[in-house]
Amino acid sequence: MRRADRLFHLVQLIRGRRLSTAEFLAKRLEVSERTIYRDVADLQHQGVPIEGETGVGYRLGAGFDLPPLMFTQQEANALAASVRLAQAWLDPAMAGDAEAAWGKIFSVLPPAARAAAEGVPLYAMVLAPDTATQRSLQLLREAVHARRKVKVHYRDVEERETQRVLWPLGCFYWGKVWTLGAWCEVRDDFRNFRVDRMTSVQVLDARVGHEAGRTLADYLRVMKSRDC
Repeated sequence: MRRADRLFHLVQLIRGRRLSTAEFLAKRLEVSERTIYRDVADLQHQGVPIEGETGVGYRLGAGFDLPPLMFTQQEANALAASVRLAQAWLDPAMAGDAEAAWGKIFSVLPPAARAAAEGVPLYAMVLAPDTATQRSLQLLREAVHARRKVKVHYRDVEERETQRVLWPLGCFYWGKVWTLGAWCEVRDDFRNFRVDRMTSVQVLDARVGHEAGRTLADYLRVMKSRDC
């Protein structure tokens, strides 16, 4: 990759994330961390408002923008396939947003690229969850984003029903089912809940806190240790 292209992609990567470490950037661009440090310093010298420092991470300052992106044929094909696969299992609201976003991208592709993207031979059969599960998934996704607690009525594998107040942390797709990763106030611990076993979901006014030991990062770390 030419250095000019690498610098362009470097800015794109930093712009697309809240905070990007040199390690992450080096892996994505297939260069050394030393090269990333040097490239960032050169970009800063040229006036690109990259904020951050070595060992912490980088982000792009407010007010900086780049010309509209042109997608390569391979990138357009990947986006087309990604939208097709995702729509089959997203809740209706997000599936509609994905289709609208793809429509905007599709409209600016050159004719040959449009035809090639439409012809990508990857499809996902629409075997979406039932309406109630889709609705629950949307409520949970919105609750995670708004950092609000939820009250759910849950039916376990033995058909026992319980009521839980949860701190929703993320929705996870496992190929056939969606689960909610959450801090459970009843168990005072992290738990996973299948969305299709929730008989009701209520988003509460109470907000999820920022307590150490109950964050998404903590959840992922605990789940990884339990798998081991």
